[in-house]
Amino acid sequence: MESGGGGESARDCNIICESLSECRRYELRTHALLMQLLTQPAAKQVLRYRLAEEGPADVRIGNVAADLGIASGSGEVTFTLESGSDYFKIDNITGELSTNERRIDREKLQQCQMIFDENECFIDFEVSVIGPAQSWVDLFEGKVIILDINDNTPSFPSPVLTLSVEENRPIGTLYLLPTATDRDFGRNGIERYELLQDSGESSSRRAGSSSGGRADNGDSYSGKRRFDAEGAGRSSVFELQVADTTDGEKQPQLIIKGALDREQRDSYELTLRVRDGGDPPRSSQAILRVMITDVNDNNPRFEKSVYEADLAENSSPGAPILQLKAADSDVGVNGQIEYVFGAATESVRRLLRLDESSGWLSVLHRIDREEVSQLRFTVMARDRGQPPKMDKATVVLNIKDENDNVPVIDIRKIGRIFLKDGVANVAEDVVVDTPIALVQVSDRDQGENGVVTCTVVGDVPFQLKPASEIEGEQNKKKYFLHTSAPLDYEATQEYNVVIVAVDSGSPSLSSNNSLIVKVGDTNDNPPIFSQNVVEVPFPENNAPGEKVATVVALDADSGKNAEIAYSLDSSVNGIFSIDADSGDIKVNTVLDREKTERYEFKVIAKDKGIPVLQGSATVVVLVADKNDNEPKFMQDVFTFYVKENLQPNSPVGMVTVIDADKGQNAEMKLYIEEEEDIFSIENDTGTIFSTMSFDREQKTTYTFRVKAIDGGDPPRSATATVSLSVMDENDNPPAVTFPSNNSYTLLPPSSNMRTVVRTVQATDTDEGINADLNYSIVGGNPFKLFEIDTANGVVSLVGKVEQKHYGLHRLVVQVNDSGTPSQCTTTLVHVYINETLSNSTIVEAQIAKSLVTPLSVDIAGDPNYDLGKQRLSIVIGVVSGIMTVILIILIVVMARYCRPKNKNGYEAGKKDHEDFFTPQQHDKSKKPKKDKKNKKSKQPLYSSIVTVEASKPNGQRYDGVNEKLSDSPGMGRYRSVNGGPGSPDLARHYKSSSPLPTVQLHPQSPTAGKKHQAVQDLPPANTFVGTGDNISIGSDHCSEYSCQTTNKYNKQVSYCRLDGKAGCSDVR
Repeated sequence: MESGGGGESARDCNIICESLSECRRYELRTHALLMQLLTQPAAKQVLRYRLAEEGPADVRIGNVAADLGIASGSGEVTFTLESGSDYFKIDNITGELSTNERRIDREKLQQCQMIFDENECFIDFEVSVIGPAQSWVDLFEGKVIILDINDNTPSFPSPVLTLSVEENRPIGTLYLLPTATDRDFGRNGIERYELLQDSGESSSRRAGSSSGGRADNGDSYSGKRRFDAEGAGRSSVFELQVADTTDGEKQPQLIIKGALDREQRDSYELTLRVRDGGDPPRSSQAILRVMITDVNDNNPRFEKSVYEADLAENSSPGAPILQLKAADSDVGVNGQIEYVFGAATESVRRLLRLDESSGWLSVLHRIDREEVSQLRFTVMARDRGQPPKMDKATVVLNIKDENDNVPVIDIRKIGRIFLKDGVANVAEDVVVDTPIALVQVSDRDQGENGVVTCTVVGDVPFQLKPASEIEGEQNKKKYFLHTSAPLDYEATQEYNVVIVAVDSGSPSLSSNNSLIVKVGDTNDNPPIFSQNVVEVPFPENNAPGEKVATVVALDADSGKNAEIAYSLDSSVNGIFSIDADSGDIKVNTVLDREKTERYEFKVIAKDKGIPVLQGSATVVVLVADKNDNEPKFMQDVFTFYVKENLQPNSPVGMVTVIDADKGQNAEMKLYIEEEEDIFSIENDTGTIFSTMSFDREQKTTYTFRVKAIDGGDPPRSATATVSLSVMDENDNPPAVTFPSNNSYTLLPPSSNMRTVVRTVQATDTDEGINADLNYSIVGGNPFKLFEIDTANGVVSLVGKVEQKHYGLHRLVVQVNDSGTPSQCTTTLVHVYINETLSNSTIVEAQIAKSLVTPLSVDIAGDPNYDLGKQRLSIVIGVVSGIMTVILIILIVVMARYCRPKNKNGYEAGKKDHEDFFTPQQHDKSKKPKKDKKNKKSKQPLYSSIVTVEASKPNGQRYDGVNEKLSDSPGMGRYRSVNGGPGSPDLARHYKSSSPLPTVQLHPQSPTAGKKHQAVQDLPPANTFVGTGDNISIGSDHCSEYSCQTTNKYNKQVSYCRLDGKAGCSDVR
């Protein structure tokens, strides 16, 4: 055993006891320190042992405790095998190191594949020495050298070996034979070769010592041993000689002892046997066929005996390495050289390719330096002569490392800290700087590629420290993982410690490994509820024993320290109870929300640790409502008043409804129950809206029901009656019912003052003050002959009737209501002043003209009365002048010529063709016809008023605005009263040449394009009816009373509204 050591500085302890537990720990550390000083070796040693391969289990290798000088057996100091456990085991108490069940085969160990020195084949192991309570830990490295045993048989590369020998070669000529290989080393390797003759008997003897002679062909070796044939089977042609080469190998050589004549015998078949030096020895044999060929007298020669080159690992297949070159002085086939592998292992032949003709050596398969660091073999150059000659060269290929391996991190347990499957369990009360795991970092690469740096990443209370002060291999380092800060189970129960290793290659490679550190618990935390106050809704009318809620408290501790028991405080008075294990709270009675809506009590949670810790939370039980109350309207009948003409979708009222329930049970939906679908209701406010505008004149009251349905399950409902009264607004103008616009009244000129001429009758569909009507004459009364009673609409004669008042009077009567704003209607009252009504057609024509005459134009009496007087004076003057001129002319003519009067001159008294009083026609080509007959009749005077109303052909009255007058001449009906004789009758002077046209009274209908006219027989002074052509059809006429557009004046104006100024404007 060899040993080596190193020093370690003494530990310095300076601990201040702040609590009883820390003082206890200090005592333990002090005791451990004393034990360490007594038991720990002064300097670390390197352990080295020897062990033969293929041994059985439990073979004692050595005692680590004794070799380290550590007292063992008491159990205070223990030993743990940290690595090498694949093949070895150690007694934890005594430190005895021995083999386990796995057998060791030296030839299969990876680290011993290419080792030729038996002292360099070993297995590493590590032993940790642990002090009391793991107060200190030391790690020692050791090597077990594996000794070789003779467990492998030497063998030839082929069971049949062929050798070509030229005929006539001189005696003593030497030929190299193929060598055998043996996986064992030393004395267990190849010891000797033997040559057996054809008879199969041994014909050799073992050479006792090296002869030191040289062969005829000049090959040089460090020593030669010749095996001469002896006995009856001795060959007189060949002899075997074994030479020791400079690299320690044995080279068998065949020597010619006799004459060879190919013509007599062209081949020999011998047996070549090889034996090793083991005890007992192992051997194998191959057939050696010697073929006699023609003479080839020059050997190939390599340029150098040793070729050495560097080859990068992972080189691509086909990459050239080097070229071996040999020369042969022969010519022809004897000078043609081929290159073949000589002494080369199977791995060499698998990884490399040798071109037979060019000698180029190239990569056949990728080479991993970590598996093979060096390839050493021989290459044979042989010519193609008969027999062929050959030469040998040694090739050494050094595999250069590339950074193709990531660092490997191996985390293992150390001491008494339990670590399995990457998880370490550490109590939270361990002292700081306690080692919890062993970390070994290695890199299979070499040099800088294998120099590894290792660190702990992340914010964790752990750090790495070197496990040994001895500087070891650069590509293999060991560290202890220490705690660097106190551990707290409640703060962190588990740490994921990630260790990263980075090599120094370019580019660098890295890897990581992790260790889960689970922190053990102590009872230092009370149970804690997630909420200090827990509010629980629970429905009323429950069944006793129902679960109300489940409360859960959490304890940061674990195990018994986290087992919790629940209880309630005494304030619950037996109403509630709790399951001690599950935390289920149950109610023991029936809850009534109307009596008690809220319960509040405390829940206590205690753990089962020592000492017992507890926590509490407040539970508030809110009794939830059930739908056991119907909605209730504040009134059974809601009465609302609303004005008419309210805009659609306007609010008309609001109902109020309540529900004694809560939540969804009190959420109500309101519905209108009606047939006409007039009203809608807003669910949130109870506001009722109308979908239409009300008209009191159509309907004054509405009655319907409102239904309220709550949101319970099943829902409950209630109804209320809504009565809606429509209040009147002044939205209707007065309507004149009598008289119609195209009717008239005959008023005799002899009528007395205050005679009732006509009564205007009107109605208003509004009510109250809006229907209070007053009457006024606003036009057509320039002579102030008439007045109207403002209250009852009676039109009376208040002035004296004169000659100029004879004819048609159109009174414009306006009817106003008393609403605000006031509404009005304008109507026409026609009064015809005359003694008789002999020709109603003329009057009706004037009325037709009146209907299209603007209201601003007064129609009152005879419009030609004053004009007639003026015309008469002018006519008299003109006639006098003419007569004078005629008289003078006649006198002159008669006096001068004394001949008869000229018939072509003017005749006195002849009527002019042009009648100034004849109405003009629209058609200028047609001239009016004159009635040749003058009907004269005397009519009695009227003592009363005759009223004439226009009628339809079938006798019906014209009441509508859009009705038409009949084409019949007898369109009027009369109510006549016989009068006294002597009454003036102006109507008798008129007669119609054709029936009256039909008058269209529609507001937008034009008058007839062709007007009828009356033929006048009276002088112009007696005419008071205007021509029809003067009636305006399309122009606008405005007055202070009314405003007309293109529409004809109809029977009565629809209504009139007040615009904020004095007066009333007509609305068409």
